Amino acid sequence: MMSGMAKAVDVPVDVIPRSPIGKTRLFFTRHWHRGAPGQPTPDWVLRFCYGMWLAAFAFKLLGSSWDMSWHFMWLRDDLAPPHLINTVGTVIIVVLVAIHSYTGLGCDKRSLRLMQIGLLVFLVAAPLDVINHRVNGLDLTAWSPSHMMLYLGTGIMQAGVLLGWLRYAPPGRFRTGVLLALWAFFLENTFFPNGQQEYGILGLRAWERGEPEAEKSLLDFAANQIGHPVDRTAVLHFTMPIPSWVYPLWGIGVMALILVLARRTLGFRWAATSVALAYVAYRSVMWPLLLGLGFPVSTVPFYLLFVGLAVDLAFALGSGAVRAGAGALLVTAFGFGALWVQSQFRPWVLGDAHTESAPPVAYWTALAVLVGVFVLWAAAGPASRRWTASRVTA
Repeated sequence: MMSGMAKAVDVPVDVIPRSPIGKTRLFFTRHWHRGAPGQPTPDWVLRFCYGMWLAAFAFKLLGSSWDMSWHFMWLRDDLAPPHLINTVGTVIIVVLVAIHSYTGLGCDKRSLRLMQIGLLVFLVAAPLDVINHRVNGLDLTAWSPSHMMLYLGTGIMQAGVLLGWLRYAPPGRFRTGVLLALWAFFLENTFFPNGQQEYGILGLRAWERGEPEAEKSLLDFAANQIGHPVDRTAVLHFTMPIPSWVYPLWGIGVMALILVLARRTLGFRWAATSVALAYVAYRSVMWPLLLGLGFPVSTVPFYLLFVGLAVDLAFALGSGAVRAGAGALLVTAFGFGALWVQSQFRPWVLGDAHTESAPPVAYWTALAVLVGVFVLWAAAGPASRRWTASRVTA
């Protein structure tokens, strides 16, 4: 640990209110004064601030989940309910970053800079996305540059929050629980663009069976963009514009690396599986909710549970390059194996039903995942040790 680092400390208070409003008033009464990052932070303030971070990410999660489904049904609307829910989360984040920046509480310089940079990237990306839609019309993919900037900004913010919580939260179950939730949010944000294929394949199949999920104006708009009538080619362009090799590379390879980091920081035996389970459980709850509200639904990435399991098993097999090699093999075998089994659920169980249980997958990407996960996992150890050493001597 960095020498001289300020740790979370208890500051006597007469009564700590239970309500968020009461805690907010108490905070501004006692702690609203300028300070440099690294200020000693009362335990209740630390918990309150990071609890509000979780609330902010929860609003953004709900808004973005609904938003993805919304845009497979209706044309874009800047004031659509999903956007408003997401905006609530963004407003909370703006306030939190301002508090951390002004008071220096609950963060060090590095975590604060990540929060600030992430928020700046997000706030720049948001109007750029609006301008992009005004100039170019409907954005047919979650993988567009302006959308990727939104995910990037959110991810950088989340990295700052993760680092701040790791640095300041005292050991215990509460620390572990919050850390697990933060990793689940980070996993969800990074995985999010893969939803394009998960919603898209079901949208395509719905159109093919004569039950289109998208409203007519949305299909007309998408078809006009490529100068085409509303036929399968136009619907395919709208629902599945991403090559089939992207989904497994991102969903297995990149998610495995995130789960490796989660396992390393959480430290308990089934940490990676727990993070994956939290995310898959959320997706499983949202599925019937969206269906019940009459919105399009997606396939659910159940295979992520096996990616998490592979990561956890690898941590029991040696260290260094040996662990990285075993992990790469396990992630590739478990991830692609589970994804293939999930894709066969439709023909095995549903027979000729015109739907799917997983998006199309280019299985040749297994080799790329195997090599990429091994190289990056093996490199993570030395990089982590150098980073830790630099903080100790800072």
